[in-house]
Amino acid sequence: MEYIRTMTPDVTTTPAADRRSLRRAFAASLSGTALEWYDFAAYSVASATIFGHLFFPSGDPLAGTMAAFSTYAVGYLARPLGGFVFGRLGDRLGRKRVLVVTLVLTGVSTFLIGLLPTYAAVGGFAAILLVALRFAQGVGIGGEWGGAVLLSSEFGDPAKRGFWASAAQIGPPAGNLLANGVLALLAALLTDAQFTSWGWRVAFLLSGALVGFGLWIRLKLEETPVFRRLAELGERPSAPISEVFRDERRALAAAVLVRVCPDVLYALFTVFVLTYITSHTTLSRGQGLAAVMIGSALQLVLIPAFGALSDRVSRRGLTLVAVIAAGIWPFVFFPMVGDGSFAALIIGVLLALVIHSALYGPQAALVTEQFSERLRYTGSSLAYTLAGVIGGAPAPLLFTALLAGYDTWVAVAGYLAVTAVVSLVGVLMARDAK
Repeated sequence: MEYIRTMTPDVTTTPAADRRSLRRAFAASLSGTALEWYDFAAYSVASATIFGHLFFPSGDPLAGTMAAFSTYAVGYLARPLGGFVFGRLGDRLGRKRVLVVTLVLTGVSTFLIGLLPTYAAVGGFAAILLVALRFAQGVGIGGEWGGAVLLSSEFGDPAKRGFWASAAQIGPPAGNLLANGVLALLAALLTDAQFTSWGWRVAFLLSGALVGFGLWIRLKLEETPVFRRLAELGERPSAPISEVFRDERRALAAAVLVRVCPDVLYALFTVFVLTYITSHTTLSRGQGLAAVMIGSALQLVLIPAFGALSDRVSRRGLTLVAVIAAGIWPFVFFPMVGDGSFAALIIGVLLALVIHSALYGPQAALVTEQFSERLRYTGSSLAYTLAGVIGGAPAPLLFTALLAGYDTWVAVAGYLAVTAVVSLVGVLMARDAK
């Protein structure tokens, strides 16, 4: 019965906020996560294209790519630490303070990646430094998501939580679009030698200016009405992590499982797709980046649209349909791009990211609604980060290993189908707050 108690909808208890504060919170949530995901996406693209050569040289290109993707996974493996540390602080000290720290941590880590020496200069120490900074990136993002979702949703009308909470969800495609755009522009303006030598660094060094902009927005915000009310009533938890694992285990399990498939789907169609098309089709890296950018641009509209749709229909029902579509689509996509058609690649990636939008738009509200108000930052952060370890972290590495081991895209598509079943279980365990 404890689960039922903590799952009581809070529609009548969440204070309304004035429109100006709401718009500021939406902008702060969107801009902060977009900037942090710019950092994360810049690394993701670089790991799929040039980091294997620069930091993990090997006579075998596959080994270099695998090593680069292993470092990519470190960013996900570090997220639970960020979720544990910053989730607890967010429920104890407030959303705003923690989100300022996570933004600085991720931004500074990314800026320093742009200054790193490569293997040619310092040998294996370069890889150690890269892994350390990637870890710091992951810690920052692990504490970012839960707070960014609450920042916008706790200022908004609970009846429209799907839309307002989607602000943080727009961040990944916005950051991905910006990172891919910068890297594509650099690749177009520079020769291959220039881009490999120093051009890639520009994308990482730009994060310094971007984080400054994000801080300017976040520092102007007030604390959310929900947290202020909890503080006034003396209801802030003293041990939020223990309480989540003791009293809201089913909520946590449901939220974790729901998130697995979207992470794997996104990794396949924004990261691994670049490796696949350049190694198994006649399509180029530039064409792959263009397809991802087009799909990401569309997501800027689709994610809040699906979030708003989930306010009108069952969030669980919408997620259920999208999960089934996610499990099926790779079996259509890979045959589509097999003949090297650029148009087919664009359509395939675009439709994959439409499906991802249907999963991702309602997800922020669906996850946070599983937890009681006083434990939402901790519970949401733990769900987000633990799902990343299960889903997003090993995905590019497993995709690469499966393709190399079985020499067929069917193994890759089958793996995504398995994660769809996992998330389907999570949907069935979850509840609608309406």
